[in-house]
Amino acid sequence: MPAPSDPSSRSESDALPPEMEAPTLRQVIAVLALANAGVATYLHLWKMGFMGALSCGAGRGCEVVQLSSWGWFLGFDVALIGAVGYALILLVAMLGTGARLAAERWPTVVLATLVYPAFVFTLRLKYAEFIVMKTFCPWCALSAVTMTLFTALVWLDWKRVRA
Repeated sequence: MPAPSDPSSRSESDALPPEMEAPTLRQVIAVLALANAGVATYLHLWKMGFMGALSCGAGRGCEVVQLSSWGWFLGFDVALIGAVGYALILLVAMLGTGARLAAERWPTVVLATLVYPAFVFTLRLKYAEFIVMKTFCPWCALSAVTMTLFTALVWLDWKRVRA
């Protein structure tokens, strides 16, 4: 018979409650935010002239988007806004993965405060890219898919911490 401290010896009634389990949703958010912060930083550095040629695949959609008036918002580079936003999301998601904060609601509330407006902003940018400029930027598409995924993950995390 396994020792009582062996996790495989636990019955379902001994399982940890959901609020004590590892916050996998926040971990996924953190990993994706890290990757996208890197991409956004790359795009910002390219726009500032610190990188060589822009790696974008076929066509010049990335350059068209980055150098358009839509690549700026209130005087700030959209890629820089993205890099800062993803860094903040990364920070909050990582803080929220700690055992002491796994069941806390505040990381989810802060993530929602960051993610939901960013999702709406992403819709504005995708409209500009597809409808106004009639082009395609793979890096922008990656960010849009990630932000859509974040919207769902934050909602699921809210359901988790609310339970």
